[in-house]
Amino acid sequence: MCDAYTRRILTSPAIRPSEKASPATLLSSLITLSDTICSYKSKPFYSNARNAKDSLLLVGNILVFLEDIRRDQTGLSGAMILSLSELHYVFQKLRFLLEDCTKSDARMWMLTRSEKVSNQFRAIFRSITVVLDVLPLDSIHVSVESKELMGLVKNQALSSKLGFRPEDQRVMEHLTSILDQLEHQMVPDRNNLKRVLDYLGISSWTECNKEIKFLDSEIMSERSTTKKSDLGILSSLMGLMIYSRCTVFTTVDIERFTISGDTHESTSSHLNKSLNVDDFRCPISLEIMSDPVTLTTGHTYDRSSIEKWFRSGNLTCPKTGEKVNSSNLVSNLCIRSIIKQYCHENGIPVTESVDSNRNRDTTNTDTGGSVAAEAAIKMAVEYLIDRLVFGTNEVKHKATYEIRMLSKTSVFNRACLVESGVVPSLLDLLCVKNPKIQENAIAALLNLSKYSKTKKVLVENGGLELILEVAQNGLRMEARQHAAGTLFYLASVDEYRDIIGKIPRSIPVLMELVQEGTNRCKKNALVAIFGLLMYPENHWKAVAAGIVPLLVDLLRSPCQHEDLLIDSLAILATLAEKSDGTLAILSCGALHVILDVVASTSSRAAREHCVTLLLAMCTNGGGDVVHVLVSNSALMGPLYSLLTGGSRASKKASSLIRILHEFNEKNASSGTRHPIHFQEQFVDVW
Repeated sequence: MCDAYTRRILTSPAIRPSEKASPATLLSSLITLSDTICSYKSKPFYSNARNAKDSLLLVGNILVFLEDIRRDQTGLSGAMILSLSELHYVFQKLRFLLEDCTKSDARMWMLTRSEKVSNQFRAIFRSITVVLDVLPLDSIHVSVESKELMGLVKNQALSSKLGFRPEDQRVMEHLTSILDQLEHQMVPDRNNLKRVLDYLGISSWTECNKEIKFLDSEIMSERSTTKKSDLGILSSLMGLMIYSRCTVFTTVDIERFTISGDTHESTSSHLNKSLNVDDFRCPISLEIMSDPVTLTTGHTYDRSSIEKWFRSGNLTCPKTGEKVNSSNLVSNLCIRSIIKQYCHENGIPVTESVDSNRNRDTTNTDTGGSVAAEAAIKMAVEYLIDRLVFGTNEVKHKATYEIRMLSKTSVFNRACLVESGVVPSLLDLLCVKNPKIQENAIAALLNLSKYSKTKKVLVENGGLELILEVAQNGLRMEARQHAAGTLFYLASVDEYRDIIGKIPRSIPVLMELVQEGTNRCKKNALVAIFGLLMYPENHWKAVAAGIVPLLVDLLRSPCQHEDLLIDSLAILATLAEKSDGTLAILSCGALHVILDVVASTSSRAAREHCVTLLLAMCTNGGGDVVHVLVSNSALMGPLYSLLTGGSRASKKASSLIRILHEFNEKNASSGTRHPIHFQEQFVDVW
């Protein structure tokens, strides 16, 4: 049977039992399935309760009959086996439907689908009636009571008045009225909203948040379909539930709210044990995939990279060479979810590509997905900003937390927040001596800084010094980490790289975080430094601040996190592009450290940065550097491993091999040849 947890709600991936299954196996499986269905008696139904209970009564009676058959399975006719097989198929559908009706995070969505669900119950009852009609009772050895029971069950199935429950209908009318009010830019009637929430048993912040998470996952799935028929109502419901979470539930009833303001349960320990960042890199671009898609060959690529590959006239899978249909790209939502979680847990910023965003629905770019959703978010934002300014510390804590969550989810939410003037208020809260408020405020600013218009607002309101102050003296390391991440996004603008670089403490503060912070904090600080180095004037400032010895010490660390190793090498490679950077690296005795990294790392990205670094050092450091490289025979294997493909790294590896080869030949002619172990068939000299 299909795993129910891999399917979308209100779908029924039932499969007919194999014709090769023995009667005993079929009967045993049917009884087990019936037991599973009957177990739903103990679960709450938030809508379609009467239909569900009628179906449970029906299956319970049929189960008595099936148990009677199992006691004497002799002489089961072909007609009986066909009937049992059909019953098994129908019961699978019923099981999926009951599972959906009891989902604790889909109450609102199931209410809106009540009529459709009611029709599905009717269809299942009709199918059961057909099976019971053709059931050859005379051909089996069961008690008279069992046969009479099946007659009663048949009559029960025929006479059941399944339909749209009046109570469901009334609550649906309240919900429709609320959504209509939102579409007309009106604040929802609070009494009606409470009636809907109470009817569905959504009585806490956590239960409301579960509904939001479910609706978000459904919206993501809906975007990947062609029709997108449910996208509008899903977006409206999500907007309403976000509004409810912000305005109805004043208390956040989760433990982590008082600890770090994050709602997800960390699974980083499990992810980090089994995965590394290279698992998430596109085989074409070697960058972390932001929108992974899978070809018919089974291989996964980032959407923007594979589409560029196809536009270049290639109609094959880059890995296998098999011909593929360029239009048949399937979004790999599972991989995307894992990448998102892994990067979040490890503090890895992932910038979504332009092509990736183009392929997303507008609900995640510049609109809220529906008129009602947009109105709900705007009203929630207005409510939160008011609490942010005039509330008590506890109210401000809750408001900053909600803003933090809102700013994580979509560009539309960020735009609403920024255009409503939330940034100055959040900046003011960075100075509050409350660690929870400060952390939520800087985390929200980090999320908002991903939105292009935020950066200007931050800088114009004196945000740079305030953010640097949190990075240096934040009340919690998490707050300092978020401040470093915010500086990274600000450093994506060339003008702000210059401004940040001119603040004397900026680079030293980030270096301090690299020394003292957690791995995620170090990561954010390193990428922020790397961003600042994109402005050439910041090179000498970083060198003068002592960045090189710090990075070399990171490379020497035996237990270094792979991402930090890669980032450190990337910064050193950038610094080595200038002669003063190369000199500083050589002065620290880093050449042999880098060679050790090349020989020991399994990360292609780390090797690529090493090659870039070594090539720059050969150019700026002269023959002494080349001499050391030529003498290191262990270098050649990693260089050869980078020659495949047409990437810049392969060209640099080829250039470095050529330099070493020419140096070796030159010394050979003068009688001082240093042996170098070339494998000529792999060398691609440019």
